[in-house]
Amino acid sequence: MYIPQRFLEADQEKIERFIQQNSFATLVSHEGADLIATHLPLELEREEDAAYLRGHLARPNQQWRTFNPSQNVLAIFTGPHAYVSARWYNHLNVPTWNYIAVHVYGKPRLITAHDELYAMLKRLVDKYEAAAPESRYRLENLPPDFVKKEMRGIVGIEIKIERLEAKAKLSQNRNAQDYDNIIAELEKSPGENARSLAAEMRGKRQKLFGEQ
Repeated sequence: MYIPQRFLEADQEKIERFIQQNSFATLVSHEGADLIATHLPLELEREEDAAYLRGHLARPNQQWRTFNPSQNVLAIFTGPHAYVSARWYNHLNVPTWNYIAVHVYGKPRLITAHDELYAMLKRLVDKYEAAAPESRYRLENLPPDFVKKEMRGIVGIEIKIERLEAKAKLSQNRNAQDYDNIIAELEKSPGENARSLAAEMRGKRQKLFGEQ
């Protein structure tokens, strides 16, 4: 990914937190001389000194059959993004687009053992059901035969992370007045993406300009 130095995000903990908070990814791999992609949730899990992305594909999805254990795949995670109008500057300029994105590279491994796949699915369900405190939905509460039947329709995948590229394009190349104008306009937007982006920019303001 093309990342000018001022847009580079190098904080490992911040990058991993971003992935965990924006886990719906685009997974890209080679299919001969072509490319193939799937949209799916990928969960980042850390074990000792290594980090992994784990998820699953529908068994009829041919992408998992294209995986080469010696060839990297690419997982793309995106966060808030929004249009930045040239009208928001007090001088002649051009519009742009602000956004946050992370690219993750690593080699894939298929998860075929029942117990390993079940444990991964349980963690996934537990994580997202926790957002609704009243939820009683748990894999272990479902009929075992039903769970086994459903699991036969998927293939688990694990990607050991080898390289991360993170970009936060948040108008760091603008002066303080322009920066504040952009934040103010984004905050007025009815779109959640724009308001989330404004919050990210506010979080960087002190470091960029040394003032509130």
